[in-house]
Formats: sequence, structure tokens, C-alpha cells
Amino acid sequence: MRPGRVLNLCFHGVGTPRRELEPGEAELWISPAQFAELLDVIVRFPAIRVTVDDGNASDVEIALPALLRRRLTAAFFVISGRIGQPGSLGAADVRSLARAGMIVGSHGVSHRPWRTLDTRTLNRELTVARQAIAAAAGQPVNQVACPLGSYDRRVLNVLKRCGYSRVYTVDGLPAPSSAWLQARYTVRSGDTGGAIERRARTAGYGSFPAVVQAGKSLVKRWR
Repeated sequence: MRPGRVLNLCFHGVGTPRRELEPGEAELWISPAQFAELLDVIVRFPAIRVTVDDGNASDVEIALPALLRRRLTAAFFVISGRIGQPGSLGAADVRSLARAGMIVGSHGVSHRPWRTLDTRTLNRELTVARQAIAAAAGQPVNQVACPLGSYDRRVLNVLKRCGYSRVYTVDGLPAPSSAWLQARYTVRSGDTGGAIERRARTAGYGSFPAVVQAGKSLVKRWR
């Protein structure tokens, strides 16, 4: 890993889903054994950050105990409209994550792509989610992850006005450790510990795919 760079990993569900999945979401769910294998790699690389999206029940049932056993922390991005719904975190679960020393952030109200929303709806999506998640966590919500990786310059400007300290995307790149905008690599069911280790060791040193992805990210920021 190049000095000053981090590799942000984006996990979703672990184990068997207990809610209806969105199209294409199944490939983002991994087994408990795979999650454990990946964490055993992550624990050896301080420059890997763990994030978990969507607020699934597996966050507290599987992910949290596995993280604590390895003395790892993570940022959990909760969809506020799913709090208390079957297969998702309840308010007490969100509070448990915060009390365990995890970051609790916002993933919006309803998992809609923010780039498609008008500014008034986007502001409401951010405000309502932030208030509901903060009330459940018992602490302020200062970090956010863009649902479905959907953002552009307008969305980023709204997020800045809202005062978020860090914004996560899913652009697949390593990121400067202190940057406001943090790209992430989305973990899928086919990822192995070896693949994540190779990605961590080469992060930030450039390759043709990385250059292409960086170009796509730049376009998103300025479109």
C-alpha cells in the first residue's frame, strides 16, 4: 500500500438474507466463513478500512462479533427507512453498534440513487435519515455512504452543505487516508482472502484498470 493511502472495503450482508433482496444484490452477500477469512487478512493491514452498508440484521448478529474478536472497527451505514423492518437492524441494534465503538453513518432513507433525486427530495432524504439514525445510535451522524454509488457534483455540494465529515462512494479505488471523499471497493461473493491481500499490497501504485476507474470517478465529480 502506498503511504498515505487506504483501501476501503464495502461489505453488505453476511450469511442468509432475511428480507427480499434488490436485483443484483445477492452477489454482495457472503458466507460467515468468507467474512472471517477476509477479516483475517484485513487485521494484518492497518491501511484497510471496513465499511458495511444497508443495515442488515447480520451486522450485529455476525459482523459485529467477528470484528470485536479481532479488535477491528468498522463504519456501518444504515438505511433509516429499514430500521425495525424484518431482516434489518432495530433501533437497539443500531445503539449496540455505537456502544461497541463502531462508526454509525447514514445510507439514506430508502436506498434510492441520489443523483436521480431533485434537490428538495435529496435534502429531505439526507435530513430525515440523519435524524432517525442519530436518535437510534444515541450519537451524531457525521459520515455518509452514497446509495448505489450514485453521486455527481450537485450531490457532493449538498453533502458539503449538510456538514458531513466524510463521504463514501463505491468507485473501487484506493483513497487518500484523510480525504473527504472516500472511494471503496465492493466485496462480492467471489472475493478471496488472497485477492484482497493482493489488492491491499498494490493499492495506490497504479495500473491500467485503476487509471480508467480514476477517470470515471473524476467524471462523476464534475458532471
